[in-house]
Amino acid sequence: MTTTILLLLAGLALLLLGGELLVRGASRLAERFGLSPMLVGLVIVGLGTSTPELAASVQASLAGSPGIAIGNIVGSNLANILLILGTAALIAPIAVGANALWRDGMVGVGGVLLLLLAGSTTGLSQLAGGAFLLILAAYLALAYRQETASAGASAAGQRTAAAEHADPGLHPEGSGTAGIAVPILLFVVGTAIIVAGGYILVDAAIDMAARLGVSDEVIGLTVVAAGTSAPELATSAIAAFRKESDIALGNVLGSNIYNIFFIGGVTGLVAPGPIPGGIMTVDLWVLLAASIVAIIFAYTGGRLGRREGGLLVVGYVAFLAVTAGLV
Repeated sequence: MTTTILLLLAGLALLLLGGELLVRGASRLAERFGLSPMLVGLVIVGLGTSTPELAASVQASLAGSPGIAIGNIVGSNLANILLILGTAALIAPIAVGANALWRDGMVGVGGVLLLLLAGSTTGLSQLAGGAFLLILAAYLALAYRQETASAGASAAGQRTAAAEHADPGLHPEGSGTAGIAVPILLFVVGTAIIVAGGYILVDAAIDMAARLGVSDEVIGLTVVAAGTSAPELATSAIAAFRKESDIALGNVLGSNIYNIFFIGGVTGLVAPGPIPGGIMTVDLWVLLAASIVAIIFAYTGGRLGRREGGLLVVGYVAFLAVTAGLV
């Protein structure tokens, strides 16, 4: 069991390292070829920071473990709403803008409803995956237009800001005029590390489920999801410590949107399959309830205070305890 845990941790570490290298390489290449910083942020950085979750979910589906694949998506979003948003609110109360709350928050709620619809009809099929990606493309186009028109920062833009705050190396001074050899190397090496980390993580997670006598869903919802959500926790905490509450909130909302529509979409296209029954009957409904409760908390008084943050964190601990069969 010790070896399995070490392999699991190694897989997570490789996913996070590979994701950082890939994003750095891709963003510098995009800047080198003249793409606008806003477009680089919304698309390259936004999608790139989701590659650890993407690799874990796609490789789990290819390995015949949809519980880990879908559990990672649902569990990551639950961790974002309950643990990460709650922790950020405990550090510093989060002021909530009505536009971001209703636009981005409701897109996330809509994503959960679409997952429920897909699960009760076609499963996460190629058709559903393609539809999810089209919805994400439309959302990013809208976000880009609104960012350009200064009509209010979107969750996608704030997620990018959170990532760039936590890792200034994403846009080093002078990167726009540098050669392309180093960015290409970063991109290729990062991709290779992500693929290797995904294989190691998924194999270790399947082995852990077998050793503990629990389903793949439990491991996906808890261990894998919490591990791949670690960067979001770090970036939201940094934003909260800096009193940039809008960035902390946008990071969570944006991550949830990318998780459902990007990771779910690519997973459906590459490795289509059913959504496991346990996730359909319990966990997706828990995610829907958590999303709505967080919106209600934020709407009342126009902010998420420490009391609400504490309740969200307690909710996540309770979810883990019930999922793991401890209560």
